[in-house]
Amino acid sequence: MFKSLRVPANLFGVVMWVVSLVFAGFLSGLGRQIVADLPRLENRLCVEQFIDPPALQRTRDATDTLDRARRALEQTRQQQQLAMTAAGNAYTSARAAYENWLATRNATTDPAQDPEVTQRTRALDALKATERAAQSAIERTDQGLLDTDQALAQERLRRAELTEAAQGAYRSAQFKQEMRVFGARLALTLPLLVVAGWLVAKKRRSDYWPLMRGFVLFAVFTFFFELVPYLPSYGGYVRSVVGIAMTVIAGHFVIKAMRRYLAKRQEAAAKTEDERRQSLGYEDALKKMAANVCPGCERAIVMASTSSNAAGGTSATLSASNFCVHCGMKLFDACGQCQTRKNAFFHYCPSCGVDAKVAV
Repeated sequence: MFKSLRVPANLFGVVMWVVSLVFAGFLSGLGRQIVADLPRLENRLCVEQFIDPPALQRTRDATDTLDRARRALEQTRQQQQLAMTAAGNAYTSARAAYENWLATRNATTDPAQDPEVTQRTRALDALKATERAAQSAIERTDQGLLDTDQALAQERLRRAELTEAAQGAYRSAQFKQEMRVFGARLALTLPLLVVAGWLVAKKRRSDYWPLMRGFVLFAVFTFFFELVPYLPSYGGYVRSVVGIAMTVIAGHFVIKAMRRYLAKRQEAAAKTEDERRQSLGYEDALKKMAANVCPGCERAIVMASTSSNAAGGTSATLSASNFCVHCGMKLFDACGQCQTRKNAFFHYCPSCGVDAKVAV
C-alpha cells in the first residue's frame, strides 16, 4: 500500500509509534508502582480492632490458660498410659508364672505348698490393684481433658460472639477505608483520562504528538486495566460510567468528523477535475492509487476489460480504468515521450524518466 511513498516517511512513522509505545510502557510501569503502593496509605484493618479490649483480653487469657492446662494433661496422660501398660504387663507375666506353678503343685499335691499359694495369690492381687490404680488415674486425666475441652469450647464461643458483635463496626470502617483508597486511586487516574482527552482534541497536529500519544495510551491503559484489580465491587460502576461517557464523546466527534468528510466530498464533487487535482497532495494521491482507490472521490477504481490480437486471435485482460467511472478524474495516461501507460499522478515517467508535464 505504501510502496509509492518515500521510505524515510514510512520509517519515521514506525519509529514514532515505537517511541509512543515505549514511552507509554515506562509511564505504565511507574503508574503501576504508584497504584500498587496506594493501599499503604491506610493501615490494614482486622475485626479484633473493634472488639471490646478488656473482654477480648479475658477470652485470650482464659484460652491460653486452658491450652496450657490441656497440654499438661496430655503429657500426664502419656506418662500414666506408660505406667498402666507396665502394670498390666507385670500382672500378665506374674499370672502366667502363677498358673504354671499352680499346675505343678496340683500335679504333686504337696500340702506343704498351700501357704505359698496364698502368698502368690496376694501378690497377683497387688499387681492387679496397681494396674487398676493406673487405669483410674488415666480415667481422672481423661475427665480433666474433657472438662478442659468443654471450657475451651465455651471460650471459643464467647470469642465468636464478640467477633460477631464487632462485624458491623468492622465492615463500616472497612467500607470507609476502601472509599478513601479508591478515591485516592480515582483522583490519580481520572485526571489522566481528562488530560489524554484534551491532548487528543487539541494537540494531534503537534510536533510532539508521538510523546503525547504515548501518554494517551498510558492513561487509557492505566484506568481501564491497571486500576481494575484494585477496584472494590462498587468501583466497577465508576469504570462503566466513565467508559460510557468516553464512548459517547468519541461517538460525537466521530459523527462530526464524518459529517465534515461528507460535506468536503460534496464540495469536491462540485469542483472541476483540475481544481480537485490541484487540491490533492502528491503523497496522498499516490497512497490512494496504491490502495486501488480514486484520489478524487475515494471510491474503488473499476477494472476494465481490454482486448488485444495475438497469433491470429484475441485475448481479453483486466486493468484499471484510465478514468474514474464515479467522478471522471483521470487516473492513468500515456507518457508523451515513450507512450508508456502510467499513473497520471506520477511526476516522471517510470519507463523513460521524462517529465510527466510533457504533452501527451
